[in-house]
Amino acid sequence: MTARYAVYYAPAEEHPLALRAAAWLGRDAFTGRALARPALDGLAGLDLDTLTASPRGYGFHATLKAPFDLAPERSESELLAFAEAFAARQPAFTALLAVASLGRFLALRLAVDSPQMQALHGACVRDFDSFRAPLSDFDLARRRKAPLTPEQDERLLAWGYPYLFDDFRFHMTLTDALREPDIAARLERALKVHFADLEGPHRFDSVALFKQDARSEPFRVLARFAFEAAPVVL
Repeated sequence: MTARYAVYYAPAEEHPLALRAAAWLGRDAFTGRALARPALDGLAGLDLDTLTASPRGYGFHATLKAPFDLAPERSESELLAFAEAFAARQPAFTALLAVASLGRFLALRLAVDSPQMQALHGACVRDFDSFRAPLSDFDLARRRKAPLTPEQDERLLAWGYPYLFDDFRFHMTLTDALREPDIAARLERALKVHFADLEGPHRFDSVALFKQDARSEPFRVLARFAFEAAPVVL
């Protein structure tokens, strides 16, 4: 099976948020190394490997352009060059982060809506779409297992992913789906402490290309590109 790519936000490898999140997930997406998870109060007896399996495989990130197969007429080198040029046109901005629930998941989310993040998401969805191969029948069927509105199904066909634009909710996932309220509450308390000094203002100053060499493999950071445009005054 061919490789997949994704356009994500991920803080720099040495950023305290990247280090803290990688330790929590037990894997560094920059190096691929397994990491020892810190012992957090209140989590004794929980199978944290299972409760973090999916975000560990994807690597710590927020999705801007969902994973896609590369269009056959495109190359990885073209994608890298395009991402670098795209990032050079973007301004950095600051938004507030907080540990919060998103449905049954826990994530670092925006504490206040950010027009700049919405604009960045929209630009990534549209501008990178020429690199995306059409969804396979397998991926269409997989996505349609979840109940989709007619508008979401149209977006799935048009852009390769259903939860876009007005449905976009920035999040950096920290757990798998948590079906037991008690476990969710214990994890949220522990993660609030773990990330306490990193909640609040966060500077978004880059995009990252992640690559998955095969569906059975984890995602890894392929490259990260800094924003270079002058800030926009709103």
